[in-house]
Amino acid sequence: MRGYNRRFIGAPESVYVVTDTAQVIAALTEAVRQDKRVVVRGGGHCLENFVEDPAVQVVIDLSRLDDVRYDPLMGAFAVGGGATLGRVYTALDLGWGVTLPAGSCPAVGVGGHVPGGGNGVLSRLHGHASDHLYAVEVVVVGADGTARAVVATREPDDPNHDLWWAHTGGGGGNFGIVTRFWFRTPGADVTDPATLLPRRPSRFVLATAAWRWEDLDEQRFATLLDNFAGWCARNSAPDTAAAAVHGEVVAFRKEFGLVTLMGRLDPSEPGSRELLDAYLAEVSAGMPEPVARTLEDEPWLYKMINVPDPAATFGMQSSRLRSKLKAAYLRTGLDGTQLSAAYRHLTDPGYAHPAGAIVLASWGGRINAVAPADTATSQRDSTMLMSVVTAWDEAGEDERHLAWVRSFYRELFAATGGVPVRDERTDGSYINWPDGDLADPEWNTSGVPWSTLYYGDNYPRLREIKSRWDPRNVFRHALSVEGLASAGEDGATGQPVAGPRDTVA
Repeated sequence: MRGYNRRFIGAPESVYVVTDTAQVIAALTEAVRQDKRVVVRGGGHCLENFVEDPAVQVVIDLSRLDDVRYDPLMGAFAVGGGATLGRVYTALDLGWGVTLPAGSCPAVGVGGHVPGGGNGVLSRLHGHASDHLYAVEVVVVGADGTARAVVATREPDDPNHDLWWAHTGGGGGNFGIVTRFWFRTPGADVTDPATLLPRRPSRFVLATAAWRWEDLDEQRFATLLDNFAGWCARNSAPDTAAAAVHGEVVAFRKEFGLVTLMGRLDPSEPGSRELLDAYLAEVSAGMPEPVARTLEDEPWLYKMINVPDPAATFGMQSSRLRSKLKAAYLRTGLDGTQLSAAYRHLTDPGYAHPAGAIVLASWGGRINAVAPADTATSQRDSTMLMSVVTAWDEAGEDERHLAWVRSFYRELFAATGGVPVRDERTDGSYINWPDGDLADPEWNTSGVPWSTLYYGDNYPRLREIKSRWDPRNVFRHALSVEGLASAGEDGATGQPVAGPRDTVA
């Protein structure tokens, strides 16, 4: 029951709660010897059924492998594969005054978050969390079924360099079990731990402006989203001065009552408050006066580890929360047809559920400073990250809610087969927000495979790495990287590989 999405409940035969790498090797060796379907669990926040799947027989749980320390031999911060973001933020902040530009949910595990790229409110300033990844220790399984631990680093001459590269955006659960991460910003002074990662902000400023739905017609709604898209496009370059500002537009359905514009920043950045004011003014231009404005200025660490329970906002129980999220990288704003579709799906009385939403987040800055092939994260020129989401807590209502979010997303991308194909307007989707529908021809009629939507031109290299480090396809799920074998057995080793790909319920 540790999974985040209660749509999926697993029933494994065994759960191994491990405390070190040797125990991971032992548990994995036994599972492979018995030919058991095995997965690894870190934070437990996967949105799909990659872990909570009835087909899974063995779960290796890393939750107790959560130490965070400075490793002088590596000249980097070592983080256990089961640590949560809240644990990492606290240890780095209190110990050395540094942080990672990772996600805003403290319960998310680094084991899934970082291999998928990992981003948060500081990413426009400092890039993805994986852009600061120096090394990984991974327990892999060879063609003979033997499990062993391998350390792979960022160093170009490291013979295991490709395994490091795969964990900078190739997604979790694909190549092995990461038992330890080491983090160090490229070019950092290895003689001083306090300089190895970005300095943590001392404060955290959150400014909001909110409008009542009843004051917004379709034109005003479109104006807000157009203004936001324009600001993002003008401030997405790697050297933009506005990288200090992380912006979002959050539009829950009309029943929620409000549409909210948010701006977050580190106030210690030079000129940041002026940049925040300019952002709010530009995005609000042409809109009616907001019904509410707020400004919070609180300690950084306090805000990062004290996140409100989103379920409580809607009177739902977290322990019963069910959800579906669909994402897209945007290179430009939504066009008129898309804006009309968004307005209609958010106001149509036929659904009448306040937890349905569209969220647009600013992108770019230092995220876009890295070449697409330098890491496995290929989306390096987007201006926004969009999500369409809904949540509920009654099992009997699954089909109603899934139908709404699926039809919304499909209509947004009706011109490209129901998905955000990689073209001049969109750039696929974010693997840390996995969506099994992208692999389903009922919902993806574009002819573009799910792997291209998530990985673009980096997917062939990921397949080669998969074949090298997981030739038996031990680590697999509904959207896992596929090896180079076409069927039946690995062409290089003759070893058997998995049968048909598992599907997402």
